[in-house]
Amino acid sequence: MLDTPIAVPCPVNEAVLSYAPGSPERAALKSALAAMSGDQPDVPHVIGGKESRDGASFDVLAPHNHAHVIAKAHHGGAEAAKRAIDAALAAAPAWANTSFDERARIFTRAAELLAGPWRQVLNAATMLGQSKTAYQAEIDASCEFIDFLRFNVHFASRLAEQPISTPGISNALELRGLEGFVLALTPFNFTAIAGNLPASPALMGNVVVWKPAEDQSLAAFHTMRLFEAAGLPPGVINVVYGDGAPVADACLASRELAGIHFTGSTRVFQHLWRQVGERVASYRSYPRIVGETGGKDFVFAHPSAEIEALAVGLVRGAYEFQGQKCSAASRAYVPRSMWPKLKALLLAHIAEIKVGDVSDFSNFMGAVINERAYARLSGWRDRLKNDASCTVLADAGWSREVGWFCGPTLVEVTDPEHALMQEELFGPVLAVYVYDDARIDETLALINRTSPYALTGAIFSQDRAAVAHAARVLRQAAGNLYINDKPTGAVVGQQPFGGARASGTNDKAGSAYNLLRWASPRTVKETFVPATSVGYPFMRAP
Repeated sequence: MLDTPIAVPCPVNEAVLSYAPGSPERAALKSALAAMSGDQPDVPHVIGGKESRDGASFDVLAPHNHAHVIAKAHHGGAEAAKRAIDAALAAAPAWANTSFDERARIFTRAAELLAGPWRQVLNAATMLGQSKTAYQAEIDASCEFIDFLRFNVHFASRLAEQPISTPGISNALELRGLEGFVLALTPFNFTAIAGNLPASPALMGNVVVWKPAEDQSLAAFHTMRLFEAAGLPPGVINVVYGDGAPVADACLASRELAGIHFTGSTRVFQHLWRQVGERVASYRSYPRIVGETGGKDFVFAHPSAEIEALAVGLVRGAYEFQGQKCSAASRAYVPRSMWPKLKALLLAHIAEIKVGDVSDFSNFMGAVINERAYARLSGWRDRLKNDASCTVLADAGWSREVGWFCGPTLVEVTDPEHALMQEELFGPVLAVYVYDDARIDETLALINRTSPYALTGAIFSQDRAAVAHAARVLRQAAGNLYINDKPTGAVVGQQPFGGARASGTNDKAGSAYNLLRWASPRTVKETFVPATSVGYPFMRAP
C-alpha cells in the first residue's frame, strides 16, 4: 500500500573535464559546436508528449554573434499553457501511482545519458545560446545538471523518516506529490537550474508546466529531449516557450495550481507572490512558492587577507560568465592599507582578460545575453563615468557591432551607499569601496544593511578570530558564505544554494530542503486489534 523508498547511496560529484588542447572532450565539443552552429531547429512546445508550434515565432540568437539565428521558437501564450495544464492533470494519477523507485530510475538514466552521449549536446547548446565558455558550460550544463539529477534521487530516497510504532499499532509516513500541478519558471543563465526546476518536483511525484526563458530555448529544447530519452512519460513535464506573462497568468488563474518553482528577478517573483496571495481562496490547496531571485553579493577583505588570492577571487567572481550569475561578486570592501597593491593586481588581471566569441577557447568572457541587457549595462557605464563619487578604473572590451560584449569593468566608489553598491546589475561590473583599516566593525555593519539581498558573500582573512567575528556579524547577510574563496560556484551536495531577504525563500536547491517543498506527507496508522466496546476502564463501578 505504501511507497517507502529504499535509501540510495550518496553519489560522487561529476568530475569537471578540462578541455585542454589535445583532450578528447575538446575535440568532441568542437565537433558538436560545428554541427549545432549549422542547424536551426524549429523548437516545439511539448504538451502531453506531443509537439506543437502554436503562436508567433521568434528568433533565438547567439549573444556573441547576434546575426546568427541558432533556433526558432514560438510564443505559446495562454492557450498553450491551458493545454499544458490539462495534459499535466491528465498524467497526474498514473504518475502519482508510479513508485519512487521507477521515478528515480528515469532521472538516474537522464544523469547517465548526460554524462555520456548527451554531454556535448547540452554543452554546445549552452555555449551557443547563453555565450558561456567551454569551462562555464561544462560546470553548468554537464556537471551541475548531472549532480542535481543524481543527488536529488539520493536525498529524496532518505526523506520519509518513519514515525514510532507502539505495540499493537503500525505507524507509517509516505510522501505524496502535491495535488494539482507545479509551474516551473526558469532563467536563461544556468542550463542546470532550468532543468532542475521542473525535474525535482517531478521526481517527487508532481506534474509540471515548464516555461523556460526565451533566450535559453535552445538548451531547454535539448533538455526536454534528454528527459524523453530517459523515459519520462508524456504529460509529466510539459514545456511551453515564449513570453512568460501569459503563461504564468493562465497557470496562476487555475484552481489546480499546487506550487511555483522559480528562479529569476526579485521583481517578477514578488509579482507572482502578490498574484497568488490575491487568489489564495480560489486554489484547491495553498500553493508552495519556492524562489531564488537576485543578489548583490559582497566580498569583505580583512587587513590580514592574502592579497593574491583576494585578487583572483574578485576577478573570477565578478567576471566569469560576464557577471550574469546571481552569486557574482558585485561589491567589495577593501582596507585602505591594501588597496594600492590590490588595485594594481586587479588591473593587471583584467588587462589579460580576452572577450569574444566563446567558440574561441582562448576567451575568458563571452557576451551578455541580449540587446536589452547590453543597453541596461551600457546605461550604467555612462552614468558612472559622469558620477563624481565614482572612478571607473577599467572598462575596455565593450562593443555591440557583432555581439553584446560588455568588458570587465572595475569602479571605485567613495559613497558606500551609492546605488552601485545596492542594486543588482547582473553584468561584469565590480564596485570597490575602500574603508579605513580601523573601522572594521562599521564596515561589517555597512555590508549587512546596504543591500536588500542576502544571497552570497565572501570573507577573505588569515586571522581566524577575524573570520569568526565577521561571520557572526554577517549571519543573515548571505545564505551561502565563502571563506577565502569567491562567492560563486556552489556544488550540489557540498554547498546547498539559496539566500533570504530579497534573494528568495532559501529552500536550498540541490538538497533535501528543496525536495521536501514538493512533497505532501501522509501518515497512516493501522491498529491490529481494534477496540470492540465504547467504555473505558475508569468508567467501571468500584
